Amino acid sequence: QVQLVESGGGLVQAGGSLRLSCAASGRTWSSFAMGWFRQTPGREREFVAAIRDEDTYYADSVKGRFTISRDDAQNTVYLQMNILKPEDTAVYYCAATRGYNYRSNKYYDYWGQGTQVTVYS
Repeated sequence: QVQLVESGGGLVQAGGSLRLSCAASGRTWSSFAMGWFRQTPGREREFVAAIRDEDTYYADSVKGRFTISRDDAQNTVYLQMNILKPEDTAVYYCAATRGYNYRSNKYYDYWGQGTQVTVYS
């Protein structure tokens, strides 16, 4: 069993930055790939970024602006978000998967409760 708790969301002006954190519990956490997804009302939860070991994956819409990283000693995964845009406004979710299909929300085994990010212009 893995429990995930996100933090770090908030209100930020366009062009600004935020760093999201996801604290994980569970003995086998390091064996999971970790992902970040986001969701706005009426839309499907969409892939943002994922990390397994040293390999990282990004949605085209955030590539070059967002960076995912993990600290296995702290059982934490981060999402550094720079040059934020109003269209980045969403609830951001952390997720864990044993599999290798990182871009689909259907293949993740555990989810956090989400943290709101609001970007205003």
